[in-house]
Amino acid sequence: MIAVEDALNIVITVSERLEPETLSLDQCLGKVLAQDIFAPDPLPPYPASIKDGYAVVAVDGPGEYPVITESRAGNDALGVTVTSGTVAYVTTGGPIPDGADAVVQVEDTEQIKSESSESKRVRILVQTRPGADIRPVGCDIKKDDVVLNAGDLIGTSEIGLLATVGVTMVKVYRTPTVGVLSTGDELVEPTTGNLQRGQIRDSNRAMLLAAAVEQRCKVVDLGIARDDEAELEKIIDKAFAAGVEIILSSGGVSMGDRDYVKPLLEKRGKMHFTKVLMKPGKPLTFAEMSVKRSQNLEVSKVLAFGLPGNPVSCLVAFHLFVVPAIRCLSGWTNPDLIRVHARLERPIKADPIRPEFHRATIKWKDNDGSGRPGFVAESTGQQMSSRLLSMKSANALLELPAGGRLLPPGMSVSAIVISDFLSSVTKMEIASQEIPKGPAVTEFGDCAVQVAILTVSDTVAAGAGPDRSGPRAIAVINSASEKLGGAKVVTTAVVPDDIPKIKEILRRWSDVDKIDLILTLGGTGCTPRDVTPEATKEVIEKETPGLLYVMMQESLKVTPFAMLSRSAAGIRGSTLIINMPGNPNAVAECMEALLPALKHGLKQVKGDKREKHPRHLSHALAAPVDTWEKSYNKATGAEERGCPCSH
Repeated sequence: MIAVEDALNIVITVSERLEPETLSLDQCLGKVLAQDIFAPDPLPPYPASIKDGYAVVAVDGPGEYPVITESRAGNDALGVTVTSGTVAYVTTGGPIPDGADAVVQVEDTEQIKSESSESKRVRILVQTRPGADIRPVGCDIKKDDVVLNAGDLIGTSEIGLLATVGVTMVKVYRTPTVGVLSTGDELVEPTTGNLQRGQIRDSNRAMLLAAAVEQRCKVVDLGIARDDEAELEKIIDKAFAAGVEIILSSGGVSMGDRDYVKPLLEKRGKMHFTKVLMKPGKPLTFAEMSVKRSQNLEVSKVLAFGLPGNPVSCLVAFHLFVVPAIRCLSGWTNPDLIRVHARLERPIKADPIRPEFHRATIKWKDNDGSGRPGFVAESTGQQMSSRLLSMKSANALLELPAGGRLLPPGMSVSAIVISDFLSSVTKMEIASQEIPKGPAVTEFGDCAVQVAILTVSDTVAAGAGPDRSGPRAIAVINSASEKLGGAKVVTTAVVPDDIPKIKEILRRWSDVDKIDLILTLGGTGCTPRDVTPEATKEVIEKETPGLLYVMMQESLKVTPFAMLSRSAAGIRGSTLIINMPGNPNAVAECMEALLPALKHGLKQVKGDKREKHPRHLSHALAAPVDTWEKSYNKATGAEERGCPCSH
């Protein structure tokens, strides 16, 4: 058994940074820069006013002066010179006219009222000095300054800096693709209604997929592997073929006679450790495997984490070991988790043998018990490794030393931050408040874009097989919520491949529930039972073939069989309906392809035409161009892409 510190050092040492890629600015949030960024010009590029006021010649001093021009943001006051005895009105950020060397704020002036039509005059009330309230050229950023360094993590401020210096294509380190599977004969899909004896719903896979997405990774859902060595090996090969850099499996790493994960990792790669001295999460396995990618014959490294099957142990191990590995692969210079000191609000009994990572909620208080401000930690309650409720409101893991002693209230301990302070605290405070009685609120109407997911499958509807597409679609929508204008999945359903049943639910969601976006999954192929397009075409009022074209182009990059898809898409009332393939990974691929235009399309369906493409040209001013010629020019690159909407 290995100590936590030693295990983490091994993970960080083995996790090597991935190669860079070049992305557009809007795709760079959360990425790590792979290049230094230089300023091509100074900021401000001209002397600019700090305040609203009057540009003056400082030596003139107080007195009455004519206002000879106005200088606002843009090219105002070009060619006008302020000479002694004159002033110019300037706004904040406006260029300082030639000849002026100071600005007097509006508050230190008085306008002189005059009934004559002569030019405006103003009374300057204070003496100023040269340079007052003027930002010189380059005072914020000088030409050729390094504004960002390779290795910097790109947040919202960094996005602003990149835009400021005109960098719209950015070289960043690639984030890993993570494959997630669960193992165990006892596991069934979360959509299973009635559990049989010995069955439990698979929570770990959905949880780990969401956790990897939260770390801005691409994910591949590898499903549930039964306790069969050959089946597990096939799934691992499938993961390699999908190009994953990290494999996360949960379960199958203990001491049972049918726990095959550890033997397989030993067979296929180099095992680094199989147990860690920690609570929870002792049966944690870490290995690395070398994979020859078929497309380029290069050998690449795949990291494999065999996480414990108990949900809490699984998630704690993810935070402690997988998150640092993801950060290393993504180019972070410091992959360590954030730690703060917090004082215990109540006594906690430490484990006698293993260091414990105790789930807790930490809050900042004016008095942390010592008479000074600081963080206070409150346990989330019973800490059994199978009790996922103990993670529900946790935003920290308290690092409690082994020894078995009772840790008293007020004792300061190290706390590893695992989620946002505000979100977890707010959830707890809201939950503790008494909700006033009033009219019931339906599940619809509390988000900007309401999304419904309809899985179409005879097998799933009959309970004879799992629904892998539905949960994946929900995860995709949740991760792309902001790009879709605040989208949220408000309802889901499963129906068999039956036209009347498909039509009935599409009509209800469109006409009664007023859903904004309906995604149907499955039933778009060429078999006799694939009838989703037929049902959809009977429901929609207007078709949207462009969406289908984009999905087809994206799917053809993955498989030539995509050309057999017969999907339909269109509008009914104010609802957009899109047929998608039943393959879980295809759902993610299609959604990613649609994202650039889907938010705009949903606004148009609702009748909002105000949001325009940056290069949009008024329809009245658009030059008449033959539609087929225009299409050909765009396809061949003979014409710069313009407005995306149809004229």
